[in-house]
Amino acid sequence: MKILLVVFLFAAGFFITGCVPSKPVQDEELILPADRLIKKLEANRRKIKTFEGTGILNIQTPEISAKANFEVIMKKPDSVKVSIYGPFGIELAHALVSKNNFVFYDVMRNNLYRGNAKEEVLKKIFKIDLTFDDLMDAFAGAVNLTDKLRSEPDGFEINEDEYILKYTEKNAGKESIYKINALDLAITNYKLIKLPGEILFEGTYSQFKDFENVFIPYKTNVQNKSLNQVVDIEYRSIKINNEIGDLTISYPTDVEIIEW
Repeated sequence: MKILLVVFLFAAGFFITGCVPSKPVQDEELILPADRLIKKLEANRRKIKTFEGTGILNIQTPEISAKANFEVIMKKPDSVKVSIYGPFGIELAHALVSKNNFVFYDVMRNNLYRGNAKEEVLKKIFKIDLTFDDLMDAFAGAVNLTDKLRSEPDGFEINEDEYILKYTEKNAGKESIYKINALDLAITNYKLIKLPGEILFEGTYSQFKDFENVFIPYKTNVQNKSLNQVVDIEYRSIKINNEIGDLTISYPTDVEIIEW
């Protein structure tokens, strides 16, 4: 179970970066001021109501080296289900998390863990401070900029093909840097830096595809440099905003239920 939980941890951890081919911006009318840019980025994130994806997770840490097939199904704001599969489609684990409850089914051991999805419980499962909304955005490759809607960036640059936004938290001694492709508004790079210059986290997205004018990455690389942890996520298929019914996890009647 430990390895499977680590898979969920780093998949959900800090996905907010990317890399996508771009072209020079020729029309100055396409250039957005910082406040409009942030509003459009946040509006695009909120366009995603449901998300379905299948692909491969590849995790490299000092403790483990693991690669597995996975499937994620999410319905905002209700729930997200993540399934992990081994060779030949063998089911290994399923996790279903909502704002109030969670269920984790370890198929191989036939153990079912369930309880209230409080932040301290999510931290116990994923080994990181993670809210339900953070989990939803992470699997959708989205960046939550809600807290930036009413604040001006400390740095705002525009070159021929990208925007660069910088936000400095002087009290925390940290700086966040976002790079956004100017043509399609895909976030292409994110760094969290401990001032004056130590990179704590860095991630990249690539192989973007247009879904209803929202560009979603098929491939993501996230590095927790301070802990020497790397996760590669590569989607084979993605669907958004399709009708999704209630999400459930099926398990046998002889399952051992463990309350958390």
